Amino acid sequence: MIGTFWALVPALIAIALALITKEVYSSLFAGIIMGGIFFACSATGGFTLGGFADHVFRDGLIAQLSDSYNAGILIFLVVLGILVALLNKTGGSAAFGNWAKKHIKTKVGSQIATICLGILIFIDDYFNCLTVGSVMKPVADKHKVSKEKLAYLIDSTAAPICIIAPISSWAAAVSGFVKEGENGLALFVRAIPYNFYALFTIVMLFTITLLKMDYGPMKKAEKAMDSKAAEEKAAAVAEVKTNALVIDLIIPIAVLIIFSVIGMIYSGGFFTPLVEGEEGMMLANESYHNFIEAFANSDASVGLVIGSFAALIVSVVYYLCRRVLTFKGCMECIPEGFKAMVPAILILSLAWTLKGMTDSLGAKEYVATLVSSSAASFKNLLPAIIFIIACGLAFATGTSWGTFGILIPICIAVFPGINDPLHIISISACMAGAVCGDHCSPISDTTIMASAGAQCNHVKHVNTQLPYAITIAVISFVTYIIAGIAQNVFVPLIFGLIATIGTMFVIKYFQKKM
Repeated sequence: MIGTFWALVPALIAIALALITKEVYSSLFAGIIMGGIFFACSATGGFTLGGFADHVFRDGLIAQLSDSYNAGILIFLVVLGILVALLNKTGGSAAFGNWAKKHIKTKVGSQIATICLGILIFIDDYFNCLTVGSVMKPVADKHKVSKEKLAYLIDSTAAPICIIAPISSWAAAVSGFVKEGENGLALFVRAIPYNFYALFTIVMLFTITLLKMDYGPMKKAEKAMDSKAAEEKAAAVAEVKTNALVIDLIIPIAVLIIFSVIGMIYSGGFFTPLVEGEEGMMLANESYHNFIEAFANSDASVGLVIGSFAALIVSVVYYLCRRVLTFKGCMECIPEGFKAMVPAILILSLAWTLKGMTDSLGAKEYVATLVSSSAASFKNLLPAIIFIIACGLAFATGTSWGTFGILIPICIAVFPGINDPLHIISISACMAGAVCGDHCSPISDTTIMASAGAQCNHVKHVNTQLPYAITIAVISFVTYIIAGIAQNVFVPLIFGLIATIGTMFVIKYFQKKM
């Protein structure tokens, strides 16, 4: 079963069960168990209970939780949960909600504000999901935007924005998968205009918001939010009284952003002198990484932990000085914030373990062989094919970055010429497909974070988001076919933009007829 299609089966089982049962914990665990059984049977030549238990727990769950990168993300989640609890307890979130009620007067305005905030926070997708969620949740409640719609807006301005932002943890990740002799960041920038899925997703967000339209399960969720009970809930939120000021929310969020950026460039060596032999530098204490290089070399896990802890300390000191919260009150937010993040932590831990199962079964090697063996015969169609394969792989494994690592080297090997248009188009298709699959997958960490940020049931978020993501995926697939033939950005980009906006108008037209 190792290195064959069977390597993808555990993840597919978990996804199918999650969509059918609407219950994510048992579905993920079932996928993990199946992966353990497959590995135990294949690796030892026959199933043994000891081999199964070792792989599932020691090599799987325990290994994933003890991984330094994963541990850093979990710590960041907890600290961010504490910050959100502080914002709520001091009344900072309520103060922002009251301010927003005066300045953001419509449901459309609240959604546009959410999209714009998501676009502005382009540093990291995890950071984006939880920050936008905590800031915009009160505004969404006041204007009767459903949790499902808020989760979709958050999720669609997380990874899709990070993958077209040169200064982001995603740009750093992509740069790391590029072979020596080619500037990874320069390649990333050149690929941005061809990243059709990300670009069309942003266009779709503004289009459906301005047209005041929804379709599929999302339409039902939005109608439910317009019920009398939802109106009473929104009114109750609107009546919250607080002595806090809007600045009590702005300062912690601003400090979090500033220190997260500082933490990321610190982890990338921005403040560390280059020593002899490093990137051609000959003298210590005289040369340093520049900002872009530091971001490209950054460790998002370390940077976000540093930024969140610094923001937490500054926030506590600020609230004590403002006398809006006592020290005891601040400390009470620690277990509250931790408890709020337990569901997201549990889902992430199980999703990471499931990814470990698929890795151990050789899913990467299977897909790599499949792509490279058929690449030569479909040269002009290869970008579209890579897009579909990247979608499937990211959907099944729940990881964009893992998909980058598998497919980008293959794209470079198939189209080695740096000036070959298909070199850039195929790499862009890989990135776009990875984001698309990640966007659709119930076991994607970004999707899980978006659910947590909007305080939305995870399976409901996946169900309501899926039709929107599939719509853009189909348009992007056709656009990559055109891009592979035309080998320039203008023709496919114009086609895709017209197709995206036109599709929304067509759907709205037929909705009126029904």
